Amino acid sequence: MKNVKIIIAGPCAVESKYQLFATAKELYQLQTSDFVLHFFRAGVWKARSNHIDFQGIGNEALVWLQEIKKQFGFNICVEVASAAHVQRCVENNIDAIWIGARTTVNPFLVQEIAEATTNSNLTVLVKNPINPDLSLWIGAIQRFQNAGTRKIMAVHRGFSIVGENVYRNTPCWEIPVALHLKYLDIPLLCDISHISGDVSLQPAIAQTATDYGFDGIMAEVHYAPEQALSDSKQQLSPLQFTNLLRSLTFSFSRNDADNALFIQRNLIKNIDIQISKLLRKRMETVDEIASIKVKYSLPLLQTEQWKKVVEIYEENALKDKNYQHFIEEFLLLLHKSSLKRQG
Repeated sequence: MKNVKIIIAGPCAVESKYQLFATAKELYQLQTSDFVLHFFRAGVWKARSNHIDFQGIGNEALVWLQEIKKQFGFNICVEVASAAHVQRCVENNIDAIWIGARTTVNPFLVQEIAEATTNSNLTVLVKNPINPDLSLWIGAIQRFQNAGTRKIMAVHRGFSIVGENVYRNTPCWEIPVALHLKYLDIPLLCDISHISGDVSLQPAIAQTATDYGFDGIMAEVHYAPEQALSDSKQQLSPLQFTNLLRSLTFSFSRNDADNALFIQRNLIKNIDIQISKLLRKRMETVDEIASIKVKYSLPLLQTEQWKKVVEIYEENALKDKNYQHFIEEFLLLLHKSSLKRQG
């Protein structure tokens, strides 16, 4: 556990003063020489997808968080989505803020928030945007750098991808790894709660992040997860969270060459996972197309449509003979298999 450099934990949302203090107390009591909580996180303002869902306590929660800070000595971290939120945090002596995925995707909001942090001593955590866009994530970080923010961290919380049915948000590990390689001086954390959507998936996610060399873990922790007013399925109890951290294994045997290969092989592994899912989805769509052709008595082979498919692959092909030969053979097999399924 001592090898996890940065640990951030706390409830998804501040629900009541009792809930807040009960969670903080358990985390405080579970601290050891190996487990020290760097930031106590809590959602004060909650932008929920459905307007009838719990929207958070609001400004009153900031007062309670100051009491938490005084009683337990925790640094406090909350989510902000506007310059007004930043101002409230500064006024209430909040130590860190995080920019959520819905905010990171909007350069106008990010710029507004970045300017509001100028001359503050806030630590700023920038979560990846909802969509898998590395340049958008980098752009958000650069806006805070340009505003003079000295303490910045990046948080990987996964991406919203149509068709994903395993995780709440698809990890796409190659994107945070690419960010980490570009900004080696910016700590990279993994938000295991929002990637998983379920506590059962979180140990594997945390271990993968550890294997990739992430600098820390961010998690939603609630003293009684089953009673949580939001995201109850992805919130750990304080004891579950500390046990998860203790279960992580670390490898110190890899040299630079082995480590470089490890990173690239894991990238290939996750690319292969995505390819396998897309191929399965493609074949399921082929079955749907077959049903439509039967219903409307359409011919099995439609040459013009297949030419369009070939053009897509040719546009994105590497310009070397080996790859082009591979694409030719792959497309031949793909077409043959698709026709066979339809037949």
